[in-house]
Amino acid sequence: MFANFFNLFGRKPDANTTYEDSFVHEVHVERRRPRNPRMERLLWWMWGLIVAKSAFVWWACSHYPIPFNALWVIVPTFLFGLLVTGVYASHR
Repeated sequence: MFANFFNLFGRKPDANTTYEDSFVHEVHVERRRPRNPRMERLLWWMWGLIVAKSAFVWWACSHYPIPFNALWVIVPTFLFGLLVTGVYASHR
């Protein structure tokens, strides 16, 4: 460590080296995580459950006299599933 420090004062700068060449101009790091097959399988199962729940709610609301529309249950479930899938897809 001290040898490099003393060489800093004792050596003469190269004529071909400029001040800007001594510094790093840009660093680009791309970090990609590998896909997790277990999580993707879980997402597929959850989307299957969302479809099954939506079909059941649609059937129940049309079969029984319920005072609200089935879309009040189906749309938030679908949007939350989209949110969770989007968060997983964007953070890979």
